[in-house]
Amino acid sequence: MTWREVRIGDLGRVVTGKTPPTKQNRFFDGEYPFITPSDLSYDSFRVTDTTTTVSSEAKSKFANQFIPENAITFTCIASVGKIGVTSTDSLTNQQINSIIVSDRHDWRFVYYLLRNETRRIQGMCSGVASPIINKRDFEKVKVKIPDNLAVQTRISSVLSVYDDLIENNRRRIGLLEQAVKRIYKEWFIKLRYPGHESVEVTNNLPDRWRSMKIADVCETVGGGTPSTKKKEYWDGDINWVVPSDVTKNDGLILIGSERKITERGLRESSAKMVPAETILMTSRASIGFFALMDINVCTNQGFINIIPSDDELRMYLLFNLMDRISEIRSNAKGTTYPEISKGRFRQMNIVIPTRKLVVAFGEFACDAIQQVRYLKKQTVQLARARDLLLPKLMSGRVVV
Repeated sequence: MTWREVRIGDLGRVVTGKTPPTKQNRFFDGEYPFITPSDLSYDSFRVTDTTTTVSSEAKSKFANQFIPENAITFTCIASVGKIGVTSTDSLTNQQINSIIVSDRHDWRFVYYLLRNETRRIQGMCSGVASPIINKRDFEKVKVKIPDNLAVQTRISSVLSVYDDLIENNRRRIGLLEQAVKRIYKEWFIKLRYPGHESVEVTNNLPDRWRSMKIADVCETVGGGTPSTKKKEYWDGDINWVVPSDVTKNDGLILIGSERKITERGLRESSAKMVPAETILMTSRASIGFFALMDINVCTNQGFINIIPSDDELRMYLLFNLMDRISEIRSNAKGTTYPEISKGRFRQMNIVIPTRKLVVAFGEFACDAIQQVRYLKKQTVQLARARDLLLPKLMSGRVVV
């Protein structure tokens, strides 16, 4: 099997995206994805959902920047190396260069090739505060590929088995979480819970439901950051969660944190350990993102960590708060960045249904969350196995 050196630009046509004028509404809210770096991660595969969409008028106006299905998107400014594969005709913003792979190459192989070359490309970037590799330099990056298209396809087929399983797990996780959200809305927003026909409602509050303050049903704990100047505080075995761990996580279940601290770092800082299954809620800048972990953890100061006074309330409280993200954000203050304080959060009202309903919902939600946790852990294992195999296949050390 012969491998040869080519430039990224030889693999297909490289296209830099463009953002339509944001004040012209006719370009937005259409049927085509508008992909930005926030829609991608460093190991995303299919890009199926984007925060923003663009219209057919945008497609006509920016035809040269539109890319087809199976184009490889690669962030080249700031968060260099975020990657994805288009699922349909799409537009990206100008931070992304995309490769429309020629029919002489396997598009899946090109995706895995770029995944494998990410760190090297990052090292070629100019700029300090905001790393960048421009389109011309990106096209010139040299990579090695098999001469034979069939070999490219065999390599990508091995790796795509892992990503297909990962994507299937992600879809199942999304469906499980959506199922719990639907039950929550049906029971507690639309008030169509089991037995609702025989319950009297006064002022939109069913009999024996109570309106309370959040402070009455939970403990709230903040977080802190050990001094970054003291090495002895860092690289321990205690998970230390920051908002980006949660905002970039797909789903409620968080398996671990990017950074970890030591026992001494915990002891000599304002960080506080909270028990497993504490509701972690981001409270600063990116407000209203939630996570659960099945181990004791601590967070930085960008969180309000919520410990229910009654364990049976946990799932109800979590999905109640997730349904009220706009309200939570409206209670935030701040000029540099918005933040909701523990005091203000604790004074928010919450309606508590009967214990029987809370327990029934909790059992349903807990079962779904446990399935999500299993799928999430399986996904992590699949990703690790794929990432161990990736450089071996891309270097030709493993023959397929």
